[in-house]
Amino acid sequence: MKANTSQSTVSDDRHYGLVDVTLRDAHQCLWSTRMTTSSMTPILSRIDDVGYEYINILGGAVFDVQVRYLQENPWERVGMLCDRLRTPCDGLTRGQSLYTFELFPDDIIELNSKVLARRGLKVLTVYDALNDNRNIESSVRSAHEAGMLVNAMMVYTLSPVHTDSYYVERTRELVALRSDFISVKDPTGLLTPERAKTLFPAVVAAADGIPLQLHMHCQSGLATQVHEVAMLNGFRYGHAASEPLANGASHPATEEIDDRARAMGFTTGIDRRALADVSGYFGILAEREGRPRGEVQAYDPALYEHQVPGGMISNLRSQLAAMRMEHRLPEILEEATRVRKDLGYPILVSPFAQYIITQSVLNIVQGERYKTVPDEVRKYAMGCYGRLAAPPSEEFLAKAGVHDNGFAAARAAADLEPALPKLRREFGESTSDEDLLLAAFYDRSLIEPLKVAPAPYRFSTTPLMELMRFIESRTDVRQARVKYGDTEITLTS
Repeated sequence: MKANTSQSTVSDDRHYGLVDVTLRDAHQCLWSTRMTTSSMTPILSRIDDVGYEYINILGGAVFDVQVRYLQENPWERVGMLCDRLRTPCDGLTRGQSLYTFELFPDDIIELNSKVLARRGLKVLTVYDALNDNRNIESSVRSAHEAGMLVNAMMVYTLSPVHTDSYYVERTRELVALRSDFISVKDPTGLLTPERAKTLFPAVVAAADGIPLQLHMHCQSGLATQVHEVAMLNGFRYGHAASEPLANGASHPATEEIDDRARAMGFTTGIDRRALADVSGYFGILAEREGRPRGEVQAYDPALYEHQVPGGMISNLRSQLAAMRMEHRLPEILEEATRVRKDLGYPILVSPFAQYIITQSVLNIVQGERYKTVPDEVRKYAMGCYGRLAAPPSEEFLAKAGVHDNGFAAARAAADLEPALPKLRREFGESTSDEDLLLAAFYDRSLIEPLKVAPAPYRFSTTPLMELMRFIESRTDVRQARVKYGDTEITLTS
C-alpha cells in the first residue's frame, strides 16, 4: 500500500493533490450508481498509475445500490479494491445514517468503522446533512480507534443563515474533533468564485493547519473556476473524475483541473498518459453499456433559487412524465424554494433533498400547501435528525401540528439502544461482523442474494480487448474486421 502522502503534500504550497471519485460519486451522479465491480477491475492498475493522492471507492448510495439492485456484497468490493489498489482508498458515510436514511446507534457506527479498516480502507470521509457535527462524533472517534484517517465534510449551501461565519464555526468544531482533513462539500455546485474568495480564506484560517479539500459538483458550470480559487487560498486537495464520467451533475474532469493547475504554476502529480488510458476505457464502457457521458453545463441562474441537484431533477422529470405531469416541473421547483425556506433552509443533500421534493410535489398536486406532511418532514422539523440551521416557519409548524414542546434537543440517535447484543442473539455468536451489519441495515430477502460468489474478475485489459468486447456486444453487427498493427482479425456473429 502506498504510504499516505498528506504530510509531503501539506509542505508544498504549490501542489494540489487530486482525489479520484470516478469509482464512486461520478457514476452515482451520471450512471445512477450502476457501475458494477466487474466493470472496474480491468482498469484498476492503470488508475493506480494516474497519480491520485486518494481514490474514493465507497459512499452511501454505492453501498445501498450494490445490495438492492446489483446484488453484490459491498464489503467484498471494498476489500478487493483496497487490496488491488496501491493508492490509499477513501470511503464515505453519512454520519449516524451510514449508508441508508435510517439512524443507527453508536455500536453499529463503531463496528462499521472496524470492518472498513479491516478491509483496508485508509480514510473515512464522513458528513452530516445538517452540518450538526454532534452526529459525526462517533464516526470520527471510531475511525481513529480503528487506525483510519478522517476527512470531515461540511456541506455548502446558500441561505441567509449559511454565512461565512457559519462555516467558520463548523470548521472550528471539526478541528476540535481532531479531523485529519476538512472538506467543503458542494453537492449541487452552488459555489461561485466570488463567494469562494471570502469563504475559503476564512475556512483555511479556522482550520489551523488541517489540510482542506474541495468536493464540488459541476451543475453551475463554475466548478473549475472555484478550484482555481481553492488552490490560490491554500486548499491542498480537489476531487475530480475521469472523462467521460466528469461534468454534468458529476465533478470536474481530472484533465481540466490538471490543465488549470499547471497554468497557474501548481503541480498535481498526474500522469496524462495513464489518465488517457483510463478515460479511454470508461469511454468504451459508456458506449458499450449505453451510458451517458458527462457534458459541460451552462450557467443556470435558476439553480441558485431551487438548489435541487441535477440527478434529482432528472429522476423527478421521469416520474412526472410517467404521471403525465412533466409540465408541472417548473411549479414544483419554485415550490421547493418556498418549502426549503419554510423548513429553516435545509441543505438539499440526501436525505433532506428527497424530503423537500416530496413535500413540494404534494403541495402542488393537492393544491393546498401542507395539506399532507410526511412523517419524515415532520420529524425533521422537530429536530429528530439534528440541529436545524434556522427555525421552521409558523405556518408550517401550525399545519404540521408541531408544538414548542415537541422539539428534540439531543443529537440524533442519542436515545437509541445498542443494537449488536440483539443481533448477536438472533444470528449467533459465530456470525461475522460484516453479516451482522448487513442484517442491521437490510431485510434478509436482500441479504440472501449476496451470498452467491461473483464470476471471476478480469484484472487487465487492452484497447484491442475492449474493442472486441464492444463489437461482440452489438446485436446489429454480423461481421467486423479489425486490423491492429500487422494483425487482422475477423469477427462473425
